[in-house]
Amino acid sequence: MASQMAILLRTRSLLSKTTIKTITTFPFLSQEPQLVDLTPTSSLPPNPASGSPLYNENWRSPFPPSSSSTHALAPLGSYNRAISDTYDAHTLLDLFGDWVASQRWEDVKQLFEAWVRSLDKNGKPNKPDVNLFNHYLRANLMLGSSAADLLDLVSQMDHFNVSPNTASYNLVLKAMFQANETLAAEKLLQRMLQSGSESPPDDESYDLVIGMLFSTNQIDAAFKYIDLTLKSGNMLSMAVFRECVKRCVNKRRLDTLVTVIERCRTTEQNKALCPSWNMCNFIAEIALQEDNSKLAFYGLEFMAKWMVKGERARPPVFLSVDEGLVLSALLTAGRTYSSELLGAAWAVLDRSLRKTKAPNPESFLGKIYALASLGNLQKAFSTLNEYESAYGDSGQEAEDLFCPFTSLHPLVVACSKKGFETLDNVYFQLENLSRAERPYKSVAALNCVILGCANIWDLDRAYQTFESIGSSFGLTPDIHSYNGLMYAFGRLKKTHEASKVFEHLVSLGLKPNAKSYSLLVDAHLINRDVKSALAVIDDMTTAGFEPSRETLKKVRRRCMREMDYESDDRVQSLANSLNYRMGSEGRRDMLFNLDYSMGYA
Repeated sequence: MASQMAILLRTRSLLSKTTIKTITTFPFLSQEPQLVDLTPTSSLPPNPASGSPLYNENWRSPFPPSSSSTHALAPLGSYNRAISDTYDAHTLLDLFGDWVASQRWEDVKQLFEAWVRSLDKNGKPNKPDVNLFNHYLRANLMLGSSAADLLDLVSQMDHFNVSPNTASYNLVLKAMFQANETLAAEKLLQRMLQSGSESPPDDESYDLVIGMLFSTNQIDAAFKYIDLTLKSGNMLSMAVFRECVKRCVNKRRLDTLVTVIERCRTTEQNKALCPSWNMCNFIAEIALQEDNSKLAFYGLEFMAKWMVKGERARPPVFLSVDEGLVLSALLTAGRTYSSELLGAAWAVLDRSLRKTKAPNPESFLGKIYALASLGNLQKAFSTLNEYESAYGDSGQEAEDLFCPFTSLHPLVVACSKKGFETLDNVYFQLENLSRAERPYKSVAALNCVILGCANIWDLDRAYQTFESIGSSFGLTPDIHSYNGLMYAFGRLKKTHEASKVFEHLVSLGLKPNAKSYSLLVDAHLINRDVKSALAVIDDMTTAGFEPSRETLKKVRRRCMREMDYESDDRVQSLANSLNYRMGSEGRRDMLFNLDYSMGYA
C-alpha cells in the first residue's frame, strides 16, 4: 500500500511538469500566448506640466468627458480632428479674419473649439493667443451669447496662460450694452482701469459705458467718464458728443456742455471736434435762447469750420449762416458783454455774404448796440460810418434808420454813460475825424451827442453841438437834430423855446415827423398845459400822423390830475376813434391821492 502511494505521487509531479497539447475544433483555444513587444508604437502623451486644461482629452481619451459647466468650451462638433490639425495659429488667424468679414460666426466658433482640443505638429496641445480668443469671443457675441457667458469665456483665457486685452473686455461691454446692464458695465470699466497697462479702456470702452449711462439718465456719472476719457487722452466719439448735447439741452445744463467743449479743445485728440452742420445750428440757437454767449461762440466757431472746409473742397461747397441767427448772436453779445461772440458773429456773417451784398440794417444796428454795450465807442462810430455808407442814401427810409431816439438809442446811452466826460471825448474825436485825410462827417453821430447832452440835462452842450453841425462840420441839421434840441428844452420846462425850435424847422421847409409832435406835446404837459397839448395833437392829426397810445395816456393822466374832465372826454373820444384801449389808472390814482399828512402817525 505504501509503495502504491509513492508511485501516485511521482506520477503527479511528472504531470505537472509536462505540457499537454490537445486537439480541438475551436480556433481560439489553439492560440498560444505571445510575448509583449516593449517597443513603443506611438509618441508620448503630452506633458502635464504644459498647462493645457484639456490634458485628459488627449489620445488616451479620444472623447472628452462631459462637463457640468454650460459656459466651458463646447466638445468637438462636425469638424474633423484631422482638419483642425492642419492649421497653426497664424494660419487660423488669417482664416478667422476672412470668416469674420463674411460673418461665418458659427464656423469660427466650431473650428476654434476643435482646434484647441487638438495637437500641433510637435504633439503638444494647441494654445491660442489673445487675438484668436477675441475672434472666438466675437463669434459668441454675434451668436447671441449673454454678457455672463462671455465673462466665463474670458475667465477661461487664464487656463491657456492668455491675458485678456482691451478688445476682449470691449466685446463683453458690447454684450452689456445690448442688455443695458449699466451697473455691470461700470464695474467692468473700473476693473479695466485698475488693470493698469494690461487692458486699459480705450475710446470704444468709454463710449459704450457713457452711452449706457446717458440712456438711463445718469447724467453726472456720464460726465464723470467723459472727463476720464479726455484726461486719459482718448477721443470722444461724435455719437457720444451728440448725446451729450441733447442731454445738456434737455436738462438745461449748458454750462456743463461748454465745459466739455473746452476740455475737448485742450486735448490733441479732440481739438478737431466738429459736429454736423445741423447740430451746429441747433447748438447756436439753444445758446442764444438762453443767452449763453460762450456756447453760442462755440456753435458759430463750428459753423465757420464747416464753411472753410466747404470752400476748400473741389468742387467748392458754399455754406451760409442765416442772417437772423447772426443778428440774435449780436444782440446776445450786447446783453452779455461778450466781445468774443461779437467778433465771431460778424466774421461768420461777412464770410456768408462773400462781399456780394451789404449786411441788412438790422445787422449793423445789432453790431452798434453790442459795441456800445461794451463801451467801445470808437468801433461803434466806425460801424456807424459803414452803416451810413451802405444805407445813407435811402431817402425817407433813412429817417428811421438813423433816428437817435430809436435805432441809435444804444449809442446815445453809451455816449452819456459817464456824463459830459464821455460826451466831450466823443465830440472831440468826431471833430478830429472831420479834419483827417479821409474826413468823416456824420450828422447822425452828432445827433447822438445832442441827445446824450439832453439826457444829462446839459442844455448848453446840446445847443452848442447843434450849432457846430453847420459851423464846425459844414453839415445841415436834419429833423433828428431839431428833435434832439426840442427834447433838451422840454426836459428843462422851456416849452416856449421848444415851440420856437418847432416853428423854426417848419419855416426852413423841414417836415416834422411824429416824434416832433410828440416831443412838443410832452413839453406842454410838463408845464401842465393840457389845452396846448391837445392843440398840438390836433395839428398832428391834421398833418397825417396818429398820436401813439402812450402819448394819449400821458395827456389823460394830466387831465385827471388837473381835473380837466372836458379835455379828458376829448382824449377818450380820440382814443376810441383810433381803437386804443386806454385802461384804467386806478393804481396811479391811489398813489396820487395818498394822504401824506401826519394825522395817521
